[in-house]
Amino acid sequence: MDKQESQSFGRCIWQARRKKGLSQRELAGKVGVDYTYLSKLENDHVEPSEKVIRSLAEHLSLNAEELIYLAGRMTQNDSEAFEELVKANYKEMPALFRRMRESPGIDSLVKARDEQIVRLQKENAELRNKVAKLQEILNLVKPYRFYSKDEIECIANDVLRRMQLLPQYTPKFPMDTTRVCDFLNLNICYERISPDDRGLIIAMILPLERTILINEDIPEVLGAFAESTIAHEIGHWLLHVKQNETEILLGQTEINIGIKEANNSFLCRSASEPLDNYTASSQLDKIEWQAQYFASCLLMPRHILIEIRKGRDLTNWKHLYVIKDELGVTISNLINRLQDLGWIYIPKGSKQIYPGKVESEF
Repeated sequence: MDKQESQSFGRCIWQARRKKGLSQRELAGKVGVDYTYLSKLENDHVEPSEKVIRSLAEHLSLNAEELIYLAGRMTQNDSEAFEELVKANYKEMPALFRRMRESPGIDSLVKARDEQIVRLQKENAELRNKVAKLQEILNLVKPYRFYSKDEIECIANDVLRRMQLLPQYTPKFPMDTTRVCDFLNLNICYERISPDDRGLIIAMILPLERTILINEDIPEVLGAFAESTIAHEIGHWLLHVKQNETEILLGQTEINIGIKEANNSFLCRSASEPLDNYTASSQLDKIEWQAQYFASCLLMPRHILIEIRKGRDLTNWKHLYVIKDELGVTISNLINRLQDLGWIYIPKGSKQIYPGKVESEF
């Protein structure tokens, strides 16, 4: 317990989960809570109930009483000791409680604490808005290497290949992107991100903390687009925030992009959109397109698609919807991926699917 006493409850859970080789979604399913709630527990943003603590202890092979203590709650021994104290001093207890309630010092202390929490929360929100505005005002410029489609797919495949070498991170489909984050030592946190003058912020990457913040105020990024949203942010991390972590030497062609990245944060306003939504008419569109193309390659690798399409007619919408469910992606992401590979063709404004020009892979 000595090690645990020096860390928070959330950190202890995070480390134990990764040691077990469980993703956030897998552990959340075992414990019976939502994965966004588990993320908040791991980031010490909410207080767990004793029932949740004991379930976590069971599935993570941790000592329940020590975990309860680490969470700041009374353990069974503490409760028994308190009951004994009350029984032994029951005559003095009423007077003691009365003095505590009547003490202005205690009330003012509690009030001051609550006011300070509210003030700090407000200052934190204001500071984030100032950071975003400062990025726009200064038009901060960071060079981003330009990546071709082949290079982006190579980077996504390299991540999957390296995950395959470690049993606890072996990719499974539908892809659990929180497992990819664990492999890359990235933390996922769901919290409210206030909009700025330019509108909604889908997500924010904090490079120094190796944390991806997902805006929990936007329901679609927690629903059908959840995996694509996280995969999109992983793409930003590898392609634009921590380029050296791709471990692949690519071309030196660069594009310059401003207002999106500073030393302490990287704002993302678009995620989980079909690739054809990015017109590439601006530099911002280019890096958003790159991140979404990476997400497409990560969630729908070419070799997996080759296997999953066997016995299926890609020109049949019913078959496409079955494949979509098996891969855990949206239908728009699937048809964009298949069209990009040249396997199918859908004329703009039409719902008719035609065979693509690429047949040599089958």
